[in-house]
Amino acid sequence: MTEPDHTPGVHVQPNGPYLVRDTPLARRREVLSENGEPMTWQTVEQVDTRAVYALCRCGGSANKPFCDGTHASNGFDGTEIASTDTYEARARTMPGTGIVVRDDRSICEHAGFCGNKQTNVWEMVGGSGTEDSVTRMQLMAMIERCPSGALTFRVAEDQPDIEADLRREIGVVNDGPLFLSGGVRVTPSDGTEQEIRNRVTLCRCGASKNKPLCDGSHRKIGFHDAASSAESTGDV
Repeated sequence: MTEPDHTPGVHVQPNGPYLVRDTPLARRREVLSENGEPMTWQTVEQVDTRAVYALCRCGGSANKPFCDGTHASNGFDGTEIASTDTYEARARTMPGTGIVVRDDRSICEHAGFCGNKQTNVWEMVGGSGTEDSVTRMQLMAMIERCPSGALTFRVAEDQPDIEADLRREIGVVNDGPLFLSGGVRVTPSDGTEQEIRNRVTLCRCGASKNKPLCDGSHRKIGFHDAASSAESTGDV
């Protein structure tokens, strides 16, 4: 484990855990419709932690979401390959009426908030759909719930993105990734400075092909997060 700096946020350890400093931890779950469609997020529990704690990145810990050192014995390869370019450089622009949607497929974790049984973000922003303010409101709500921040919106191309005012914390998603909100800093293992975003999802199943970011692999491998005890604080 490399020696961490003292900056609050997430410090990725080479082939090891996420070392977290001065950042609250919570458990979150998706609220689903009767059709299994993700609709919104619910915070289930605030988790007690110390000022510095370690979160599992290899998927093998018996004390999830905290690290128990399993990465040292299960051959975990935590090589970080996610793009270090800015969102601005990667995202494509999709203009509508009264809204401009931007989309960066490279960081999508396929949570599913961008669609339902009737439509999806791409269909709504295309054609004349956004001439209807009700459609624009639905579109904005769906984008704001995208945990990875792959989707953003603004009201005009020369305006800044509009982001929800999210609590700064790390959310442990049931059987899923870490959902970072509110501008949590993520520092790669090489210590390079990274763009800080309002919404980020980090892999904790160990199988992502876009580490440290989540790419949805937890669903493919059937990742299961047995809830750890509330007393465990991920002491390092």
